[in-house]
Amino acid sequence: MLHVIVGVMWIGLLWFFNFVQTPAYAQMDPQARNEAFDKLTWRALWWFRWAAAATVASGILILLVGGFGHADAYGSIFWKSPGGLVLSIGILFGLTMFLNVWLIIWPNQQIVIANARNVLAGGQADPAAATAARKGALASRQNTIFSLPLLVFMVGTSHFWESAGFVAQPSSSHRVIWMLISLIIWAGLEANALGLIGGFGQGGTNVIYDTHQNAIWTGVGLIAIFYILTEILF
Repeated sequence: MLHVIVGVMWIGLLWFFNFVQTPAYAQMDPQARNEAFDKLTWRALWWFRWAAAATVASGILILLVGGFGHADAYGSIFWKSPGGLVLSIGILFGLTMFLNVWLIIWPNQQIVIANARNVLAGGQADPAAATAARKGALASRQNTIFSLPLLVFMVGTSHFWESAGFVAQPSSSHRVIWMLISLIIWAGLEANALGLIGGFGQGGTNVIYDTHQNAIWTGVGLIAIFYILTEILF
């Protein structure tokens, strides 16, 4: 239950930042935006990052207590079953999102918030703030993209892939193909968000990150891709 509660808090705040805060801040004048960063964003980020930590910690505890090596509804080892294979990618997405929060989003938002407070106090704007905001925004949009298939994987493991007529244990070759394709998709998207490929880390544009609507559609597209893969391989 704790895992669900803190997970809802984490994803809810992620969507608030992307669907509500970012578009609203874009319409504010600089003074009002700086005030909001000072009084609202830092509070939301406190709950955001600790909800992320609590979600990961409680998820690991669940796996340690009852996940690894146990048989699923088919009687096969969970991590070789359709549900386990799908959940493994959900876990990978969740861990990546957690690291994005603590290593990318939060450090860069600290720069942005410090700049806002400094300007409110009459100081000069920090030229590094714009770059920091862009880096944090890219990671946040990528987390939004990952969050959609993540939720489907988490819910679908017990409600779909373990009870919808999939084979008890896909062949080893199909399991390898599933993992390879999934890892390529994960690595490509995350590397792109971090600016390791495509050159988007320091500015520029990327259509899947330009708006929250594009991020949503990209996440929906990922759901469709992974569903098709499960139909073919499982």
